Amino acid sequence: MAPSRGETLTLEVERPAVGGRMIARHDGAVVLVAGAIPGERVRAVVERVQRHTVFARTIDVLDPSPDRVAADAAVACGGNVLAHVSAPRQAALKGEMLTDAFRRLAKIDVGRIPVEAGPADGYRTRARAHVRQGRWGFFEASTHTLCAIAGTRQLAADGAARLEAICAAVAGATPHAAEIEWAESLDGTRCAAHVDVAGRVPRGGIGTRTEVQGLSWSGEGRESAEGFGEPVVVDALRGADGGAVTVRHHVRSFFQGNRYLLQALVDDVAGRLGEDVVADLYAGVGLFSVRFAADGRTVTAVESERHAAGDLAAHARAWPALVAHHATVEAFAAAGGLEGVPAVVVDPPRAGLAPQVTAALARSTVGRIVYVSCDPATLARDVGLLTADGFVMADLRAFDLFPRTAHVEAVATLVRPPR
Repeated sequence: MAPSRGETLTLEVERPAVGGRMIARHDGAVVLVAGAIPGERVRAVVERVQRHTVFARTIDVLDPSPDRVAADAAVACGGNVLAHVSAPRQAALKGEMLTDAFRRLAKIDVGRIPVEAGPADGYRTRARAHVRQGRWGFFEASTHTLCAIAGTRQLAADGAARLEAICAAVAGATPHAAEIEWAESLDGTRCAAHVDVAGRVPRGGIGTRTEVQGLSWSGEGRESAEGFGEPVVVDALRGADGGAVTVRHHVRSFFQGNRYLLQALVDDVAGRLGEDVVADLYAGVGLFSVRFAADGRTVTAVESERHAAGDLAAHARAWPALVAHHATVEAFAAAGGLEGVPAVVVDPPRAGLAPQVTAALARSTVGRIVYVSCDPATLARDVGLLTADGFVMADLRAFDLFPRTAHVEAVATLVRPPR
């Protein structure tokens, strides 16, 4: 009989599960327990039971792991479910999550996966804050409870202070709830914000221009021309020859948000390609495409989201070797865009590759796929499908772009053996 909500269990914690909880067992039932580390014995209270799986939360650590660290409540705000685990063990656990996903979903034994990590404090260059009834902050995990931005230590101190000031100004300008998207450059010298109000955009804006170089508004589901400056950020990365490669991104565009590991990620992806002609699918603003063009490759880049596509088009104007397509990857593949392309990079959203894209890659003459993923489960699923269609996974490594969270970025290379 499964335990009931509110019941206290004594558990031996076995291994990590995707999502940040750890796996234990109680009378044959799987228990996903938060706040624990594999190897520990803990007391946990049952939060809920769903389809024979028990969800529990640690309330007392009976036999602590040597990898347990103190985690104050502020640092844990915002979904940092691994804040109680030392940084080296966090990286190891994320590697284990990837290994487990590939074993279960792709039926591939990938062994021990290297995970590159960086500092956990001040790593974020992108964030989303919330304003509610004169208060503001990040949301605590799985709730709408606000917590202080600075206390999480995810943003650098100066960036956190600037975002707090913008939130305060927005709270003073409108009685409506608001969401604030925030972006800052790697060096923190340029900041941009977008404010989305659940009501009319306040006339006159927020009365401050000191915290950001560009700000835009939207309200009642519509874009607004109000604001000031251009809400974009420009970052300087290094190319293969050591020269500067600039990448711009609108505050509303998706962009990898770890200031310490961004260069390492781009270097890793670029280093996996020996081909001179590349297609960059789900290209976003062109983070990888610009580097490829700077390295002397001919690049076809595809992106559907309009803000990111605008950034990508700007990069194409600066780099003649880069051709940008504002389209879905599904439409691009269906129109024969993969014909004659020897190598592709894919960086899909969390849902992974659409079935028609996986099928198009399998039918194509593409000989190399570099797959960048933020979700172990969909990565393993798609790699399993591609290997079933003749590709071989040649390499897999990971980057801890989201310290203290359960998320991990992985990069896999798949090659098609000569026919």
